[in-house]
Parts: sequence; structure tokens; C-alpha cells
Amino acid sequence: MKSKISPRLLILIGIIFESVLFFTFFLLKDDLGEVFRYAARYSGRFSFVLYLLAFYWFIKEHTLNLPLIRTKKWVTVFSIMHLIHFGFLAASVELNDLPIVPIKVIGGFLAYVGILCYPFFIGNIRKIASHLMYFYYVGFVMAMTFLARIRGEFVGANPEVFHFIGLGIVLISFGMAGIRLYQIR
Repeated sequence: MKSKISPRLLILIGIIFESVLFFTFFLLKDDLGEVFRYAARYSGRFSFVLYLLAFYWFIKEHTLNLPLIRTKKWVTVFSIMHLIHFGFLAASVELNDLPIVPIKVIGGFLAYVGILCYPFFIGNIRKIASHLMYFYYVGFVMAMTFLARIRGEFVGANPEVFHFIGLGIVLISFGMAGIRLYQIR
């Protein structure tokens, strides 16, 4: 199955989206710290959607015993967009003097390493458990981020309906993927 949209085009579209997002907040907010806070917030949500697409395609291609062509495309796009998100996030932390608690960021750091490395190694990974470790770990870190926001543990970010929806979507995705994988056993 040949994919219709190339990864390069998707990456270009993603970069344009991230740029529009940044410049929108640049025009709307007076403080540069707030510009990066909001750019990080909404680019993170964009990355979340890309993660879900990648996870969906992995489960679909794996259960149909197909090569992971679309999965690789989507994890590559997700990786690059999440790197942009990290740039916004790092700038927000610096400009807003947000506290960094090392024990709390270790899990996120490991997820970032996985997000950046996985597209390069996806073709060499043969064991399903290794692929699942990537998707479930990254999803777990996202779920913990949503949960921390729901609990009000982020400075400058109040809980929003999106955080409840995001947490629910992660949990539902994990459950549905597990059921799908169990059915093909």
C-alpha cells in the first residue's frame, strides 16, 4: 500500500502549522514568555494528535501483518513536530522562570529520547514488545502530563476540559489496542 502524502509534505505542513501557531500567539500576547507558554501548550496538543495517528497505524499495520510504512511516516512527523514542541517548551520554562524538578522530568526526558530515536530504528525492530514499549511508554508519559495538569501541578496552567479528554483518549487507545492485539494472538 503506497501512502498518498509523502512524509516530507506532512513535515512541511506541520512546520507551517507550528509557525502559524507561534506567530498567532506572538500577535495576541504582549509578553514573550506567554507567547512561548501558549505555543508550547498548543503544539503539544498537535503532537498528541500525531502520536495517536502513529499508534493507530502501528496497530492497524501490525494486526494486518503489513510493513510499517504508514507507522514510520507518522512517527517521523510526530518526532519532528515534538522536537519543535520541545523548543517552545524549553523557551517557556526559561522565559517564565518555571521550576524544574529533576525527578519529575526524567520520565519525559526518556520519552523524548525515544520519540527522537524510534523513527531511525523502527525498520530494525523485530519484536512486537519493543514497538509496544515505545507506544505505551510515550502514551503513559502523555497521560501523566494530562493527570498532572488536572491536579493543578503545573505553574501557569489551569486544568482544562482538554486534559480530561486527552487522558480518556490515551486510556481508551491503550485498551482498544490491547484488545486488538489480543484478538490476533
